[in-house]
Amino acid sequence: ITTPVRWNDRMPLGRGPSASGLYRGAMSVIDDVRLQLGASIRRLVGGDDAPRPLPADDGLFGPGSATWDIHADASMLVGGVRSLLLQTLHPPTMAGVADHSAYRTDPLGRLQRTSHFVGTTTYGSLADAERSIAIVRTIHERVTGTTPDGIPYRANDPHLLQWVHITEVDSFLRAKQRFGHNAVDETTADRYVAEMAEIARRLGVDTPPTSVAELDAALRSYRPELKRTAQSRAAVRFLAVPPLPLPLRAPYGVLFAGAVSLLPNWARRRLLLPRLPVTEALAVRPAALALTRVIDWGMTADAGRRPGAAA
Repeated sequence: ITTPVRWNDRMPLGRGPSASGLYRGAMSVIDDVRLQLGASIRRLVGGDDAPRPLPADDGLFGPGSATWDIHADASMLVGGVRSLLLQTLHPPTMAGVADHSAYRTDPLGRLQRTSHFVGTTTYGSLADAERSIAIVRTIHERVTGTTPDGIPYRANDPHLLQWVHITEVDSFLRAKQRFGHNAVDETTADRYVAEMAEIARRLGVDTPPTSVAELDAALRSYRPELKRTAQSRAAVRFLAVPPLPLPLRAPYGVLFAGAVSLLPNWARRRLLLPRLPVTEALAVRPAALALTRVIDWGMTADAGRRPGAAA
């Protein structure tokens, strides 16, 4: 980065830069670094770094909602990886991903499409959110097949949709509670689950949970169906070491380790992911917390341009 130092205009000739001039120069460099970091993250996660226009209305949630707050936090990245790990344990869900998803050949494209859906349904206008949901439902109509064990599946099955929904909501909430900027109290957590139920209903879930207690009960109800399969093993290996550009591998490794640290013990056992309490407490959690802070710092550089700039 080559940004000229802004000298004090009133500095007498023949004298060095004033302290205020050096400070302004340093802050200019820092601001440029911050803006470039935010743009790079947006290109990676969202596919481009263009500012989004302000929506015509407040959409499904609006300012002051729990969803706007939680989805604006970089801890969402940790939660996203955790939700994918959990989803691999449901054989019909995993078969649908393995048979119809391009996650192995186009992982960044899949990330960007998912990010666009979450961003649009969270911060977009009501019309844009409904359009995005309609597109996903149309795509899901084509996602049908049979698991290697002979179990038929279809992506628009309400039971399958609910599993994907509850793993995402639980993961985003837990990641926010562990790595987010501000704590989420019980009332806000319940409100978040209830708000996200609106998206689930529009996608085709019959009775999505509307409180943390209902969310926990829904997760427990799926446990008899969950198991580790050849497809889930392949997906977990891919999630652990995806084919990312070299500069992204270390930061992603921190996000992945943070996601694993948030998994419940029963999920770790089924996925054969070790539990290392000392390492997680002394290394993984501080590193993941520091990384999410840096990402938030970069992505909020132009937060005034649109709602959800950090999403």
